[in-house]
Amino acid sequence: MEELMEILEQVLPNVDFTAEKDLVDSGLLDSVTMVRIISELEERFDISVSMEYIQPKYFQSAETIWNMIEELR
Repeated sequence: MEELMEILEQVLPNVDFTAEKDLVDSGLLDSVTMVRIISELEERFDISVSMEYIQPKYFQSAETIWNMIEELR
């Protein structure tokens, strides 16, 4: 989870990822930013994020992103 937080803080430095639970719904995370995060996740965690995972429900919070990573490992 620490590596994920580093990625998220690098991409969106002004967001409190420990508290934020609605990244997509609140507009903090748009499609371009999501693509940047996916690229970093694939490289850092050696995973492939398929189209079925490119949905808002997997990117609402650090926890939902982490759960997705765990599923893809």
